[in-house]
Amino acid sequence: MAFDGRLLPGIGVLAQVVETGNFARAGEQLGLTPSGVSRAVARLEAQLGVRLFDRTPRAVRLTEEGRSFHAQVAPLLVGLEDAASDVSAARGAVKGRLRVNADPWFARLVLAPRLPDFLARYPDLSLEVMVRDTPGDLVAEGVDVAVRFGAVGPPDLVARKLMETRIVAIAAPSYLKRHGTPRRPQDLTRHECLLFRDPATGKPFDWEFHRKGQVVEVAATGRVLFNDLATKLAACVAGQGIAQSVAFGLEPYLASRQLVQVLPDWAEETYALYSYHPSRHLPPAKVRAFLDFVKDSVPAHKRR
Repeated sequence: MAFDGRLLPGIGVLAQVVETGNFARAGEQLGLTPSGVSRAVARLEAQLGVRLFDRTPRAVRLTEEGRSFHAQVAPLLVGLEDAASDVSAARGAVKGRLRVNADPWFARLVLAPRLPDFLARYPDLSLEVMVRDTPGDLVAEGVDVAVRFGAVGPPDLVARKLMETRIVAIAAPSYLKRHGTPRRPQDLTRHECLLFRDPATGKPFDWEFHRKGQVVEVAATGRVLFNDLATKLAACVAGQGIAQSVAFGLEPYLASRQLVQVLPDWAEETYALYSYHPSRHLPPAKVRAFLDFVKDSVPAHKRR
């Protein structure tokens, strides 16, 4: 079937509505009135024969058909933008707005402290950072790039492993002075463990310890269950108990002796940090610049 060129303007309007969240803001970005945006969406719906948005006085939301259609066309739009950039002199310009979906641990301990350097390097770039426990629908929300621990991205996104970090057990010296230092993973059953809720299951993460191919599971117990990693870290520094954590980002706490590693011989388990972006081709300059910045923020011996 021949491509219907009349679809393309409507698809562009659809993508802008999804990115901005409503017809008025989409119109501002496109130079159209809200009614003009509404008419463009209505024409696209008529051409496709499906309703793409549920409209209420307060919100505009994709229907199930709209979400599926947008997920399929969004990577194609990025490809068109890349093709246009390839033939323009502005190919290397890092500007505009970059929408980043970030894992809470990475965002708070790694990204936020380094943002001044990144934004100073690119004065024409603005950044929107969405910090979430779960990735959400990256394509439907118009996310340019996501940086998250664990292989969580959908198959229609380009995934790149940025680094691997060890899983370590940590505690404050004040806690160990009061309760002693565990010598074996099994000793943790007699300690106060700081638990973290798995956002995917709603249950506390299981504790495992790896050494030379041996895996020991520990039934960790504690009186406090967290759903925020920064809060759990603060409680650990305060001496509330022993925690498990990715090692990446802990360097300042270990160097200052606010925290010490326990069971260091049982810390061979690793966890990977990935980036995800929708373009199957060379990503836009602003995405490449951000990924280079993340790579520079990762210690060289941890990169993959």
